[in-house]
Amino acid sequence: MGASWTALLIAVVGVAGTLGAALLTQSRADRTKRMELQAAAEQRREERGHAEELLRAEQARQGRHESLERRRACYITLNTAARQYLTEMTNHLHALGRDEGVATSLENLEAARLAYRDSYAESQMIVPKVVSRPAGAAKERLNEAYGKLRRYAGDPTTYAAELSTMEAELHQEVWPYVGAMKKAMRADLGVEDGEA
Repeated sequence: MGASWTALLIAVVGVAGTLGAALLTQSRADRTKRMELQAAAEQRREERGHAEELLRAEQARQGRHESLERRRACYITLNTAARQYLTEMTNHLHALGRDEGVATSLENLEAARLAYRDSYAESQMIVPKVVSRPAGAAKERLNEAYGKLRRYAGDPTTYAAELSTMEAELHQEVWPYVGAMKKAMRADLGVEDGEA
């Protein structure tokens, strides 16, 4: 029985080895498949994270672009309104000096003042501090000049000397503040400030 037990033992070991090898191969194949699935899942997570990061960057870029466009539109309106307001003050001074068309020039001045007031109010909601400071200084100068003009125009005979020097005062004491406001706006928009 020794030889048959040995043959049987060898056969059992051979079958066990064959089955063990098949199980070991299957186990390794399963482990490899799990690792591949984990790697694929990790790659999908990374790709999703990258896509979300790109989306956030694009949304931030779009937000900056929209903010710039809002500020640009606001600056154009505010600059135009301030310049028109100042021009209408000068026109009213001329009308007072000629003593003709005073009512019409006053209407134009009031319309320009209201347009400026509205554009300044809008700017308070949009512009950064680097622009709101010079815009506020320009507003103060414009309003002071308007107040003087209205006071002097109420009694042009008494204030004839003041009215005659007021145009020079507008050019020396108000226009520079409107110019500083424009310069701050251009700088905020990234426009080089040359001879414009």
